[in-house]
Amino acid sequence: MKLIIIQARMGSKRLPGKVLRKIDKRPLLAYQLERVKLAENYDNLVVATTELEKDKLIVEFCKKNKVDFFLGDENNVLKRFYDCALFYNAKTIIRLTADCPLVDSKVIDKVIDLYEENNVDYAANTIPPNTRKWPDGSDVEVFSFKVLKEAFEKVTSLPDKEHVTFYIWKNSKYKTIQLDNNVNWSKFRYTVDYEEDFLLVKKIFKEIKQKKIFGTTAEIVNLIKQKFDVNIKKKELEFGYGWKQKL
Repeated sequence: MKLIIIQARMGSKRLPGKVLRKIDKRPLLAYQLERVKLAENYDNLVVATTELEKDKLIVEFCKKNKVDFFLGDENNVLKRFYDCALFYNAKTIIRLTADCPLVDSKVIDKVIDLYEENNVDYAANTIPPNTRKWPDGSDVEVFSFKVLKEAFEKVTSLPDKEHVTFYIWKNSKYKTIQLDNNVNWSKFRYTVDYEEDFLLVKKIFKEIKQKKIFGTTAEIVNLIKQKFDVNIKKKELEFGYGWKQKL
C-alpha cells in the first residue's frame, strides 16, 4: 500500500498555527489537500499530527473534512511516521509537509514513478539539496517501510529523529535517486516558514484563482518571476536546508 503522510502541527516556532492560517476563509491545509488528492499513484492519505491540546484543531479540521488523521510524537517525527506507517500497513511512504501547500500533484506522481521504476530505497525531488533543480516548497519524498523501520530502530540523534529521512538519504548503504528537471528552479522558494512566506503564498493562490489555472510548479515559478520581487533564497541560506524546524 502506498500511503501519503502529510505531517502537520500547530506548534511551529517561527509561525505558530501556520497550517491552518486562512486564505479566503480556507486553511492552507485545505488548499494542500485539494492539490495532493489530484495525484494518481497512491492508495491512501493521512495527516499525521500530535496528541497535544493545540493540535486538536487539526484533528477537528480532518474530521470535518473527512480526512484520515494519526496522532503521534511531537518532536520525534521519525517515530510519528513509523507508527503511522505501521498502523496503516504501508509498504511505500510518500512524505509531504504541511508547510508546502503549493506542492504539485504531478510532481508527486513523478517522484513515486521514479521510485518504482528504478527499484530504489528512496526518491525525492529537492533532496539532496546541493543537486536539486526544484523549488523549496515543492518537496516530495518517497521511501520504503523497510528503510523507515531501519531508521527508526537505529537513529539516536535528535536532528535525525526530527527530520525523518536524514538517516536514509545521507546513508550510502541505501539506493537513492533524485528527480531531474530540464530547467533549474532551485533558487525559487515558496515554503511557509515566516509571515512573509505566508503573504507570498497568499498572493500566488490569488493569482492562480484569477487566472483559473491549477498552479503547476512551472506556472508558480513563472508567477514569481513575473509578479513578485522577493528574496527567494534568503531564508534557506540563513538556516540551511533541512535543518529548519519542520512540522
